[in-house]
Amino acid sequence: MNKTILVSNDDGVHSDGILRLAKVLKKLGDVFIVAPDRERSAASHSLTLHRPLRVEKVGHNIYSVDGTPTDCINLAINGILPERPDIVVSGINKGGNLGDDVTYSGTVSAAMEGTLMGIPSIAVSLVGHDNFDFKYAARFASKLVKYVISHNLPKDTLLNVNVPGLNNSEIKSYRITKLGKRVYGDAIVEKTDPRGKKYYWVGGNNMKWTGGKDSDFEAIANGYISITPIHLDLTNYSALKEIHSWKF
Repeated sequence: MNKTILVSNDDGVHSDGILRLAKVLKKLGDVFIVAPDRERSAASHSLTLHRPLRVEKVGHNIYSVDGTPTDCINLAINGILPERPDIVVSGINKGGNLGDDVTYSGTVSAAMEGTLMGIPSIAVSLVGHDNFDFKYAARFASKLVKYVISHNLPKDTLLNVNVPGLNNSEIKSYRITKLGKRVYGDAIVEKTDPRGKKYYWVGGNNMKWTGGKDSDFEAIANGYISITPIHLDLTNYSALKEIHSWKF
């Protein structure tokens, strides 16, 4: 039986990353692209509730949505696709989604929405700043998707995959990792416009990271693909006992 694969992203429906990903996944089943009509980076897990959403068919099994990545997954599963997908794959993102990035990332949030709806989901990102070559990342994603379709994922768990922006020969293998943590410096840049009014850019200095040898940052720094399982239950179980002891 042919599998149904839903592909989305936060870079927009015409992004090279999503088109390359969809192309390789067609070998595994029927691929549908449902993605934002423009870049929605850092949209996080936001839903559009204050206005109607518009959907436009822009190609064979390709749909453009004037909303967020989360909107796209919701609309695709509940209204656009002819049947429930077997897997959701989000990406390939232009730039990494490592550590704390996952709380902001529209790419990861698309996979999160799929997971919330009970569908195995994967987010794929290519770490770098420019000159993105998605071929190797797409091939690796295809192998991983094939495995997950056959073996499924643990309940309420998605995979966050980051591929180093290196030549194929320089990528060593993959590692199963945990989320690292960014160390923020001066993340806000203050400037003045020609009229003397202040304005701000979010994201200033290059940020450092911590997390140790098992972190996603460490894997990428050493030329490995990072695969991080992310669980939707955000409860801090180790803190429950302490919080229960509070009296106020």
